[in-house]
Amino acid sequence: MLPRPKLCIPVRAGICRTIRSYSTKNKETVPLAFKLYNPPQKVSAPPIIFAHGLFGSKQNHISHSKTLAAELKRSIYAVDLRNHGDTAHNPRHDYTALAEDVEQFILDHELTQPILIGHSMGAKTVMTVALRSPDMISSIIAVDNSPISVPLAENFAGYIEGMREVEASKVRTPKEADEILKKYEASSETRLWLLANLKKPDPYLKFRVPLDILDRSRGALGDFPFTESDTVVFEKPALFLRAKHSHYVPDESLPAVKRFFPNAEIEDVDSGHWIIQEKPREFQKGFPSIS
Repeated sequence: MLPRPKLCIPVRAGICRTIRSYSTKNKETVPLAFKLYNPPQKVSAPPIIFAHGLFGSKQNHISHSKTLAAELKRSIYAVDLRNHGDTAHNPRHDYTALAEDVEQFILDHELTQPILIGHSMGAKTVMTVALRSPDMISSIIAVDNSPISVPLAENFAGYIEGMREVEASKVRTPKEADEILKKYEASSETRLWLLANLKKPDPYLKFRVPLDILDRSRGALGDFPFTESDTVVFEKPALFLRAKHSHYVPDESLPAVKRFFPNAEIEDVDSGHWIIQEKPREFQKGFPSIS
């Protein structure tokens, strides 16, 4: 990665903060669709960027974003990462590309020292931003993922297979699509999360997410772009929320967490992978320590 010249981010009239990000020369960034949630009263606290997981979107975090904006008295930018939600599709889908998009989003919106929150795929994305461009942000919250290579759970391959069957079956209603997905996923809540990616019939239902791209990218989404031999480090506050009933933050990943994020706090949550939905209060209680 080549250093980019220092840039000036306005803080207030006549005063700016210089930051250094990294060159995206010969790389193609994708503008991120987003929804902005402002607190009831205007404040100057750093904003939060909220990044979802695989097959998710900014729609997953509507209630949480509203609550955080009000309780933390700061703006929340819920974003759609590339190949998800309302953001454009791109054949490249790895954590460096995802991080470059977020870095460009920070620059385009002139955000000063935002806090980054990410779940699952979004967690590895915000970790990558932190290690690539630590001067751009103030802290991170990584929800149930770690800075090591951990293969995606096999059910994600099943989800893609089921979603392909939905499209091939030329169904017209979400109920028909749900009947097909029952063969691949027993949880009605998980199926509802997948079905949230459906577009309006034209004349048949299709998914917003590019299934072929995401299927090819499953290996990259299990990887992490930095290894123990890299010298990068993020010394600012970091909070790692680890689900007790999930495999994405195993005990053997904890040395890597401390290696890359020496000031990290690690909190175990008695939930599955979907911490934000299953335990919203536990998700929010760690915010004062990083804000």
